[in-house]
Amino acid sequence: MSLSLSERQSILALLRKEVVPALGCTEPIAVALAAARAAEALGQVPERLYVEVSPNLLKNGMGVVVPGTGECGLGVAAAAGALAGRSALGLECLRDLDPQRARQACAMAAGDAVELALPDNDILLYCAVTAYAGESSARAELRDSHDNITRVWKDGALIFGRDTDDAAYGQGDAPWPLSLARVYDFAVHAPLEELSFILEAARMNRSVAEEGLRREYGLGVGRSMDDRIHRNILSDDMATFAIKLTAAAADARMAGVQMAVMSNSGSGNQGITCTMPVVACAVRLGKSDEELVRALIASHLTSIHIKHHLGRLSAHCGAMVAGTAAACGIVLLLGGGLPEMERTIRNMVGDMAGMICDGAKSSCALKVASAVTAGLQAVMLAMDGKSVPGREGIVDDDIEACIANLGRLGSSGMREADKVILDIMLKKK
Repeated sequence: MSLSLSERQSILALLRKEVVPALGCTEPIAVALAAARAAEALGQVPERLYVEVSPNLLKNGMGVVVPGTGECGLGVAAAAGALAGRSALGLECLRDLDPQRARQACAMAAGDAVELALPDNDILLYCAVTAYAGESSARAELRDSHDNITRVWKDGALIFGRDTDDAAYGQGDAPWPLSLARVYDFAVHAPLEELSFILEAARMNRSVAEEGLRREYGLGVGRSMDDRIHRNILSDDMATFAIKLTAAAADARMAGVQMAVMSNSGSGNQGITCTMPVVACAVRLGKSDEELVRALIASHLTSIHIKHHLGRLSAHCGAMVAGTAAACGIVLLLGGGLPEMERTIRNMVGDMAGMICDGAKSSCALKVASAVTAGLQAVMLAMDGKSVPGREGIVDDDIEACIANLGRLGSSGMREADKVILDIMLKKK
């Protein structure tokens, strides 16, 4: 397969759209972003906030720390965004949050000045924040992706509006530009100068990983592994290095570290998991920057392609998708090609397809570690020419059908599971 210039440009545009910096877990940050935009439209400090969030967004924002605040919850995220957020920074909107305004945000949320509610629609990713001060109000609406502000009102009058983001996911007129074969062709043959920006993902996400190893964050999954390496309980091999770095970055991020990561498809943990196993293997294998760049491109694009079939939010854990994608990148580092990438995906679908998402929280680092472990096993089997046969389970010999089956399971098949998960979470004391 040989991609035309226009096809290459389309893939590059998609890659640059979906691989962006994000500060904090993207669900509470989406709420903070909408709140920041509402406060900007209001033109004064809000006295109270009314926050509508879709059930999936609510689920993923309940248990993760909002950067700079030390507190969990969408109420704190909304207050922080309204008091200190800058909507122009997108998913880094809380970059300028200082300790004083963080304390004010926590007090605002604790003082019942932030009301949370479910919206009167069935949009999977939706947030609308209405900010009030005196007789004035302003409302900002976000939907379909974590940084997509679609409409803004001031005192009931629409002052900003644009189309929704559906076309980016092939639901509008724009055709979906990816297949696994196209991912491979682009990663291997596109001019290096078009791809080198992905090294920023390696730099950013490794910095967060190293921070996660330096200090105790969350469950300390990565740090615990590092300790056991030093005590000669775990070996310091390539696989352990990859799992340790990836888990440490997730530990720090879920605990609210005030450092941005490079995200993928609206998820920081997916961005970390697409990146760090590939970086770790490239380091241990002594690969060049070009080899690392091409492997990272393969990883991030594979994740984007699989997520297209699943949707932004579902009951399916995105760590499995990103672990699969990273494994495809590692295939290139080990000298494999498209057949090995296909076998790797079939192995992961046969192994990890049932991992659920029950919200963003500290234990996401455990799921990330499991996904990377499984991904490395999938790669080793694939490089030996072995894969789960297409006759088994939801696996298919046609790789695009296999990916579509996984998407169907996660989007349609797990809808009831999603409701049950949220119901369990909301009924906890």
